[in-house]
Amino acid sequence: MQKLEVSRLCVYRSPRHIYAQVISPNGDLIQASASTLDKSMRDGATGNVSSAGEVGKLIAERAKAAGIEKVAFDRSGYKYHGRVKALAEAAREGGLQF
Repeated sequence: MQKLEVSRLCVYRSPRHIYAQVISPNGDLIQASASTLDKSMRDGATGNVSSAGEVGKLIAERAKAAGIEKVAFDRSGYKYHGRVKALAEAAREGGLQF
């Protein structure tokens, strides 16, 4: 089996927050991260679809600043709908390819 040499966009969601990290191909370094716990995101509701979209835009912006444009999307076993889907679509709109 061939191992992919691409960074991973890993998503974790809790009832109140959503987190996204771009992890290096060998898994030893967090290259970019964003969540609803960031100071710019804390005002208002944090556990809804619109805030997940904002996190998606933010992670795409930070990943591109780190020189990453192509990632593998790791939804961590969550179904691809709701907040996870909103984050993924916003990250794609922000310029990440997966």
